Amino acid sequence: MRDHPNKGSPAPESAAPAAAPTRPVRRRFLLGGLLASGALLVGWGVQGPRQRLHTALPLPLGADAVALNGWVALHPDGTVSVVVPRSEMGQGVHTALPMLVAEELDIPLAQVRIAPAPIDKIFGNLALLRDNLPFHPDERGNVKDGAQWLLAKVGRELGIMFTGGSTSVKDAWEPMREAGAVARAMLVKAAAEAWQAPVAQCRTEDGFVTHRDGRRASYASLAVQAARVGAGIDAGDVQLKHPRDFRLIGKPAPRLDTPGKVDGSARFGIDARPAGLLYAAVKMSPVIGGSVASFDAASVKTMPGVTGVVDFSAALAAFSGAGAGVAVVARSWWQAKQAAAALSVAWNEGPHAGLSSAAIYAGFAEALDQEAGYAYHEAGTQDVTGVAHTVRAEYRAPFLAHATMEPVNCTAQVSGGKVRLWASTQVPSIAVDVAAKVAGVAREDVQIEVMLLGGGFGRRLEGDMVAQAVAVAMASKGQPVQLIWTREDDTTHDVYRPAALARFTARLDAGGRILAWDNKSAGGAIGHQYFPRNLGLPGMGPDKTTAEGEYDMQYEIANQRIAHVIVDSAVPLGYWRSVGHSHNAFFKEGFLDEVAHAAGQDPVAYRRALLAAHPRHLAVLDAAVRAAGAAPSGRAHGVALHQSFGSIVAQVAEVSVEEADIRVHRVVCAIDCGIVVNPNIVAQQMESAVVFGLSAALGGEITIANGRVQQSNFGDYPLLRMDRAPQVETIIVASAEPPEGVGEPGVPPIAPAVASAVFQLTGKRLRSLPLRLA
Repeated sequence: MRDHPNKGSPAPESAAPAAAPTRPVRRRFLLGGLLASGALLVGWGVQGPRQRLHTALPLPLGADAVALNGWVALHPDGTVSVVVPRSEMGQGVHTALPMLVAEELDIPLAQVRIAPAPIDKIFGNLALLRDNLPFHPDERGNVKDGAQWLLAKVGRELGIMFTGGSTSVKDAWEPMREAGAVARAMLVKAAAEAWQAPVAQCRTEDGFVTHRDGRRASYASLAVQAARVGAGIDAGDVQLKHPRDFRLIGKPAPRLDTPGKVDGSARFGIDARPAGLLYAAVKMSPVIGGSVASFDAASVKTMPGVTGVVDFSAALAAFSGAGAGVAVVARSWWQAKQAAAALSVAWNEGPHAGLSSAAIYAGFAEALDQEAGYAYHEAGTQDVTGVAHTVRAEYRAPFLAHATMEPVNCTAQVSGGKVRLWASTQVPSIAVDVAAKVAGVAREDVQIEVMLLGGGFGRRLEGDMVAQAVAVAMASKGQPVQLIWTREDDTTHDVYRPAALARFTARLDAGGRILAWDNKSAGGAIGHQYFPRNLGLPGMGPDKTTAEGEYDMQYEIANQRIAHVIVDSAVPLGYWRSVGHSHNAFFKEGFLDEVAHAAGQDPVAYRRALLAAHPRHLAVLDAAVRAAGAAPSGRAHGVALHQSFGSIVAQVAEVSVEEADIRVHRVVCAIDCGIVVNPNIVAQQMESAVVFGLSAALGGEITIANGRVQQSNFGDYPLLRMDRAPQVETIIVASAEPPEGVGEPGVPPIAPAVASAVFQLTGKRLRSLPLRLA
């Protein structure tokens, strides 16, 4: 337990859920790893998670600011600083998260200032760890509750500041509302004492405390007194608003980051301009896993503006050789780029020089032939009777690059045993740890300014660009260095969405009902690379992301087995928007369409029959189909339904095919994401997800030959063009459930929906991504 520096007593622990007998489950060995410390860990586990209201050190705000807790500070001009610990990369967290505080604090959103979050464990992402457990969404009981409870505690202790997994609003839903409610209670207490009136006679509205007799005081005028008299108020002392009383949450609100992006004042990572800035361009091994044999620095040192040449390979040792290479430093980035292109480097190609996509898929097929795989979900038996028809199919998906619009970059300065970072990162706490390790300093000696992200999609969960930038800055005599990759660097040295191969078997009775469903896939495991690469933790055991979207499907099938075989990948793997759902939804929904066709039934009606006990899924499916109406002549509607990151999404894609050209004209997207904070942001994210998903579905593919990535830029790794973007209509299905993910759930259904429509138009079943007719 840690005391708040301005308080005399520790924050209270919350109570643990009651213990109950657990039943044996397949995932028990995973949980067993958490209990390996025995009785001491069990004793720790029954205590509640540590408080998330107060930071270890005072907030680094201006002298005029009065902090009421680790999330909220008041200013004399009436504005309120709200600490936002998640990175803004276009998904709207700089608006949605302040809305949570503003709702409970009773202030207009226009009064909010965004304050950067210091590196502190109260800002760690607890929801991310909870959601990473491989439980089926329908599973209930003490085993699941206890495991999630324990993982939340682990997350609080680790304190990893992580923007990903569509968890930003979900994780902030309680602590940020509590922070606003506590601040409000402190202000009310201050006013009540000043007026010598009971607290019950005071109320709040639009940044003021009012008394029923008409007296009125602004929050700004009460701030200093509130910090003094309200210091003993904690989250357990306040009651959060009931949803029926929300005034902001659930209402459309303009984004707070829009004005800066319109007038150019918004600052992304590539906009950092510390005094004395130098620039660095990189040259990395063209072969996966290759390394530097030698280079001729003298050949470029006389080029205009060049100040140095740095081999940063040693700094990348922790990253399994990913990105090993050389940087050229110069007074402008163009000078650095020109010199890097001219630099002569000899490479050790390493053990993967013969690697190819064909060999990778052959390895997947061999693994499926020889191994049973780890079963993430198993019910009933595959040994069924009454089988009238059997359907089999094989699906596959390629590696994918992230292709963020803002190039990979990081600015670093190393001077006097201190490190400063200016970074577009999704993981500021990990970036600080990486910088400290490379520079050989304590993490307390690293200062980071988290900039806006020009796209993240999981690429900026990595620390490779930070390691490179710090290594180069260490050789730059105290001057800051901005390291920037070209688009070609990025495309050929990404951490890619895993490729995968999946096989399905469905056994049907004479009426077309599914008697048994068997699904086994093969591919690499992101966690086996990410955890060692970025966290220094072992990568081992099952990885939920390999089978998510398959094992956790919503369809009611009595006998099912969903398994995955992990095939170690030489290709660097990373988290990509919607992760395993991105391809497993295509596999699962595509095969279900095949099964419905084999049963002679309409695919939508077939899905409805498998969702009798899932009314929320049915409501979402029906909402999308109803809004889509009938397809115009010459076009077809394809439908897909998928749950990911806690949210349920159904999409209807209106498609035409002319010769071999697949064209998507309209997408109707229905979503149940629990309580909605800002419906405008939900609609924006569905539109973004559809375009992102279509880019992958229609053109995204990274291929390997001779150990080299074959694609290099948008000419051979295309994104959806504006003239090809469909009309997207978003329907939000009302829900009283707590908020779930929004940034990623719109991606998975689009590929299977388009493939279904193509089959209706052409009779051709497309089982490989990207979708191609020729």
